[in-house]
Amino acid sequence: MKFELLHPADQIVMIMERIYGYGMTTTSGGNLSILDENGDIWITPGGVDKGTLTRKDIVCIKQDGEIVGIHRPSIELPFHQTVYKKRKDVRAVLHAHPPALVAFSIVRKIPNTRIIPNAHQICGEVGMAEYDLPGSTKLGDKIAAVFEAGYDTVMLENHGVVVAHKDLFKAFMAFETLDFCARLEIKAHRIGKPVALSERYLEVSKSKQNPKLEEYVPQSHSSAENNARREMCELIHRAYNQKLFTSTQGTFSQKLGDRSFLITPYLVDRKYMDISDLVRVEDGRCEAGKIPSRSVLLHQAIYEKHPHVQSVIIAHPPNIMAFAVTEEKFDSRTIPESYILLRTIPKLPFGSSFMQPQMAADTFKDNTPVALVENDCIIVTGSSLLNAFDRLEVAEYSAKGVIASRELGEMVAIDDQQVREIDQAFNLK
Repeated sequence: MKFELLHPADQIVMIMERIYGYGMTTTSGGNLSILDENGDIWITPGGVDKGTLTRKDIVCIKQDGEIVGIHRPSIELPFHQTVYKKRKDVRAVLHAHPPALVAFSIVRKIPNTRIIPNAHQICGEVGMAEYDLPGSTKLGDKIAAVFEAGYDTVMLENHGVVVAHKDLFKAFMAFETLDFCARLEIKAHRIGKPVALSERYLEVSKSKQNPKLEEYVPQSHSSAENNARREMCELIHRAYNQKLFTSTQGTFSQKLGDRSFLITPYLVDRKYMDISDLVRVEDGRCEAGKIPSRSVLLHQAIYEKHPHVQSVIIAHPPNIMAFAVTEEKFDSRTIPESYILLRTIPKLPFGSSFMQPQMAADTFKDNTPVALVENDCIIVTGSSLLNAFDRLEVAEYSAKGVIASRELGEMVAIDDQQVREIDQAFNLK
């Protein structure tokens, strides 16, 4: 999908639909705007249900101040206008109140974007604007002053967050990523102390490059491959909707043959990923004109070393990632299903997934289908795409259960004798 080719009203409706559907705003909360090439501002209306917006609901404020539309504009229009005046590079503004970011705003703290790689690059330095009356000129001046200082993402005291960017999707990416960091940090504090990446590791992360693979033009696509593309896209969309993926993070791959597999592309929106976006890799070469995930060499190494693995998923869901960003160890012996599907989950050092893919690939034996990477991701393997996805879900839901149990008492794990009984009953190696 070429998001930039959509009309501003359609862009606003599409992004607000995602924000509302993802539980990041309420019926009356949040507002989005776009400054078009004519100098007109397109903005969400005030007092209209954010869950049912259509393009006809979007209001246009002309350069001369004329208001065009069937509704009045958002009460927050003044700060949108002020930001556009102060930052000539900005063409989109997003404001919302997701619960995790509200939690930070009411304790007047900024989420740590350095606990996972890439988040700091996407969000940049995050500023804080002082509280003032919603819709007031004073609030607009305070917000605009922080943006004028060079910040693109600004937390608002006792209010929420505002993101300004060169286009609405870039603003949404930063917003979604900051919200993810907030949710992750809150989860991590419930089980331990989150550990941020050092400056050295942040630099290592920045140096991570897309592998330079030789390109080729496939001469045909088998029915098995076409079916695999369809199944992958269906599960990628489901992973996004269930908050296992974000718009640009999360990787699926599926083996096609001894020397080929499909993999998600780099930096393509997971919400609307299409079968044509997926990248076929064969004999170490990739489809011409496409950029595979930067983890492609790890996927390739896992398939080469472990014939039983037919699918690999790399993801960053917040509950299981809470164990990756703290020193706490995740124990899968919560309920039989968790142990059967996950077994022992080792924690690999940060950077191993992309700096030492061959060594990281050695981890995935029959009794070790899943691994965490410190401050980075969870890597899940499976005998099929659905099996790998099931394991990802179980890991995230099990971690959520463990975190919740901390409020109730000390977890009592399935004991060694019970584990042996499960191993025998289910023929586990």
